[in-house]
Amino acid sequence: MLGGAGILVGVAAGPAQAAEVSYATRCVPPAASGLDPVEGTTKVEITAPATAKVGDEIEVVWKFVQAASKNPDLIVLPKDSVKPTGTLKASGAQTADIAMEGPQENPEIPKGGDMVLSDMTGKVKLTTAGDVTLTPDAYTITAYSTDTKCTPKEAVPAAATIKVTAAEGGSTTSGGSTSGGTTTSGTTTSGGSTTSGGTTSGGSTSGGSTSGGSTSGGDDGQTDFAGKTVTTSFACTSPGPAKIDSSATINAKKNGGSYDLTVKTAEGVMDSPAPLPAGALKPSMVITVGGDDSGSLKVEGPANKDALNTGDPVSLGDMTGTYKPGADGKATLSPGDLTIVVTLSAGSDPITIPCKATKTAVSLELDVQKQAGGVSGATTSGSGSSSGSSSSSGSSSSSSGGGLAETGANDHGGLRALGLVAGTVILLGGAIFTFMPRKRLR
Repeated sequence: MLGGAGILVGVAAGPAQAAEVSYATRCVPPAASGLDPVEGTTKVEITAPATAKVGDEIEVVWKFVQAASKNPDLIVLPKDSVKPTGTLKASGAQTADIAMEGPQENPEIPKGGDMVLSDMTGKVKLTTAGDVTLTPDAYTITAYSTDTKCTPKEAVPAAATIKVTAAEGGSTTSGGSTSGGTTTSGTTTSGGSTTSGGTTSGGSTSGGSTSGGSTSGGDDGQTDFAGKTVTTSFACTSPGPAKIDSSATINAKKNGGSYDLTVKTAEGVMDSPAPLPAGALKPSMVITVGGDDSGSLKVEGPANKDALNTGDPVSLGDMTGTYKPGADGKATLSPGDLTIVVTLSAGSDPITIPCKATKTAVSLELDVQKQAGGVSGATTSGSGSSSGSSSSSGSSSSSSGGGLAETGANDHGGLRALGLVAGTVILLGGAIFTFMPRKRLR
């Protein structure tokens, strides 16, 4: 049994007492995850004062001696990624549901390791003299905006009893049982609203701030061509944000009959949902070719150079690739579908986040001459492949050939873990990974 001490609020409160109870528990992950409920035994230690007086506000502590299940063999859970909340029931002389909440603090939890949850605390103001018993009830495991609900499968024995006496010089507060009480330990946030990768309005338009590229060079000996910055929107599949509003600029440098492309996006397109090490996040994008030429090609960017903390803005590195014309005439280049591949820790399965372009526009127009093996005949790839690719089952977009980074992981367990509405369940009782969009970017 792990130790623990209650912090008492109120001069009259007596010495702390601690008691441990065990109860059968059923933990239900989000329905969209496809994971079966987890059943196991929860062991809880409740610390509270042994005696107190009417009018005292006391603090109680809920310590998880053992969670109902372990972290499954899908992924390592990062440090400080899991947060518990729950309800402690007061009964007897006074009834109340005491809201319990713990900080988002945990060690790194390995695959198959014991689930480690932080201690929860809550407060209740005592209103009635008599014996008040405290019994643990349901609790929720929140990781990056998605909840796993754990409820008792049997009657739970009381964990502690507080003997409440009347306040000095006053009569016992009447009214028998008080329902609800004043029982908050702060706002219990159980993950907030879940982004579900929903549909975004706007359709696939060629609108935006510009419709034509900045240069139609070719015969003057010009080699560098600067594209115009165009407004873009993307609808992402979970665990990505439902929508990313950003901008993109396609620049080109002539290299023989081909063009080396560099695609820049706006900074801070989303918030990091967890601490991410350097090299964890790698972007790629499909560039749509139009005008007298047709087809698509892929550009890829480097992984993040610096580590990210929870809530840090995520910016995508410049993506590069090669455009080899497949026709003569004027070719237009527009940003298309975006893919982000995230690897949470060394040895873990990569998480692929496909984002379909719902709003785009032509960023660059070039005067081109057809080259053997040009884009109309084969999709050109960027510098290196996205991490975690094995066989592409990704969104087809308009690419003809190389296409996007795959939308699956290396094993079916990882694929199953990606099937969420609001995040990727890697759970036991629930570890979810969900990016959140940032405000619309200039």
